[in-house]
Amino acid sequence: MTGLHPGAPYPLGATPGPHGVNFALAAPRATLVELCIFDGTGRHEQQRLKVTARTNGVWHALLPHARPGLVYGWRVHGPWSPHEGLRFNPAKVLLDPYAREVVGRYGGEDIFLGHDPADPTRRDARDNAAIALKARVVDPLPPASPGPRVADSDRVIYELHVRGQTQLHPQVPPELRGTYAGLAQPPVLDHLERLGVTTLNLMPVQFRADEARLFKLGLSNYWGYSPIGWFAPEARYWSGRSGTSPASEFRAMTDAIHARGMEVVADVVFNHSAETDELGPTLSLRGIDNPLYYHLRPHDRALYQNWTGCGNCLHLSEPRVVQLVMDALRHWVTQLGVDGFRFDLAPILERRDDGTFDPRAPFLAAAAQDPVLARTLLIAEPWDIGPGGYCLGQFPPGWLEWNDRFRDTQRGFWLHRSALLGEFAQRFTASSDAFRHDGRSPTASVNFVTAHDGFTLRDLLSYNERHNLANGENNRDGHAHNLSRNCGVEGETDDPLVLAERKRLGRVLLAVLLLSQGTPMLLAGDELGHTQRGNNNAYCQDNETTWLHWDRADAGLARYVSRLLTLRREAAPLRSDQWWPAYALPDTTTLRWRTPEGRAMAPADWERRDRHALAILFDAPAPASSWLVLVNAEAAEVSFHLDGARWVRQLASDEDTEEALPLGQTATLAPGSLWVAKT
Repeated sequence: MTGLHPGAPYPLGATPGPHGVNFALAAPRATLVELCIFDGTGRHEQQRLKVTARTNGVWHALLPHARPGLVYGWRVHGPWSPHEGLRFNPAKVLLDPYAREVVGRYGGEDIFLGHDPADPTRRDARDNAAIALKARVVDPLPPASPGPRVADSDRVIYELHVRGQTQLHPQVPPELRGTYAGLAQPPVLDHLERLGVTTLNLMPVQFRADEARLFKLGLSNYWGYSPIGWFAPEARYWSGRSGTSPASEFRAMTDAIHARGMEVVADVVFNHSAETDELGPTLSLRGIDNPLYYHLRPHDRALYQNWTGCGNCLHLSEPRVVQLVMDALRHWVTQLGVDGFRFDLAPILERRDDGTFDPRAPFLAAAAQDPVLARTLLIAEPWDIGPGGYCLGQFPPGWLEWNDRFRDTQRGFWLHRSALLGEFAQRFTASSDAFRHDGRSPTASVNFVTAHDGFTLRDLLSYNERHNLANGENNRDGHAHNLSRNCGVEGETDDPLVLAERKRLGRVLLAVLLLSQGTPMLLAGDELGHTQRGNNNAYCQDNETTWLHWDRADAGLARYVSRLLTLRREAAPLRSDQWWPAYALPDTTTLRWRTPEGRAMAPADWERRDRHALAILFDAPAPASSWLVLVNAEAAEVSFHLDGARWVRQLASDEDTEEALPLGQTATLAPGSLWVAKT
């Protein structure tokens, strides 16, 4: 390998071919670009080759006779003028944003800084080649086959962390625990299949670089919301087995999950990068073309817009940045077998230069017309900290959205009786106030009571306050308003009355989550009774705080969750993908709301602050079964008057029995309980 040929400006990244490897990098403001070739370890720079061909801001070259396995990085020359947004520094070797596999790991060293640590206005002259992140050229994998087609109304999401799911699993071989291969092990997938979940939502698996602040504390960004390699699976979850790579092992995992009839959704982070704010490291985009890739502040372009709270925001008003995101998403689908994506802080993807949220933004338009993404599941976390950052219900048809109003209403209704019946009913039937527009379906509402961000279900019922001291932020981080209820004791206890109340409330919250209309999302470990000891922001705890303790699993609770999901599959009205009409239609199932006394709910009933009980009737014409949901969030027993139908109870959240029970004219529910019956 000696000189370069001009090559082609497309595709971006490194593409092996019969005559060598083609390299292409979008850096329109650069004055010179050098391709740096390293040995297989990535520590020793062997060649530095000037790229002379440039087309429409893309620098490109063909390296003859190069093959997959080659390790490379970029040096990008240009002005150093931070107040104009220009931060070129050829002393820093940069990671290709299209890297399919990353060599090395950022350790927080200050030699990664593009600026002088003592004077941020000056360029740092130290060369970081020996430890810089580099890319390895790889052959493409065989095209992925489409995953299973789960009907929208059947979908049940299970949010999990690749490492945390299996790190302590006794039936996973020790060398595979915490890895992609570990998640693919039959005992792990057996559990998920028995539960009845359909869709595994993996927390971030894009290659990341942890924050320097966390390194100083001896911690890491366990959740993974600090990406720097958007095409490359995180190498920390790779087993390292001979003959495999992070990508091939990830792909084998998605194939194994698909074989069980389940979908794979990847939590992706395109709102910011691991380069953080103006004092952060120069790892990739900042040194390639800072104003192209990031939103900068208009009056001082040395500073970054920070609508994410993570120091920077990717600039998705720029076509090249939209291209980067779209190319990465297609790669995860076609090469790695992913069936959909959950977008962290999704409003950032639609922000214009002035920060306004635009539902017709370039990224949304590109995603809507893309033939690959058209068949994937797209889920938005519909908020950020930018102007007007709470955007629930504002994403276009076809998108699903995390619905925090469901979470807060159910917590308030069941734990504090602070939510009214009208609010409960709105959330139970998929939040039409947010989603019933532009032809959107009830399944657009992703209902959850707990998620990775916040208390686990067990901790929600065990702690009134957050206990986050281990995070090194003096317990200031994490949500302070959790609507939690410790049931009389803060933390762990042996008090049987407290434990009984926690069990009862946990079961009723699971019932309302998994039996409400919309798309339910279950947090991994909630079905096992997992606790994080009151840490409600365990983003930096890669340890037994977050890893699931299978040896302590509540097997009875897992069986109960499985029963709930079996019931959900049987009770079609509870998972309807159509909005309920305001008035009854002939020969169709009709939704009716009833007081415990058996009369139709009147307007005044919905506003009562002293009543937290009602009956929900899905009245079907014969011979179809009608369904009845009885809800009692009161502090005392409530008796419900039933009509003359032959009701058979299918589930009682407050009882362990699994037997069907015929009901008479009256059903008496214990405090904080939910029953389901059918004819």
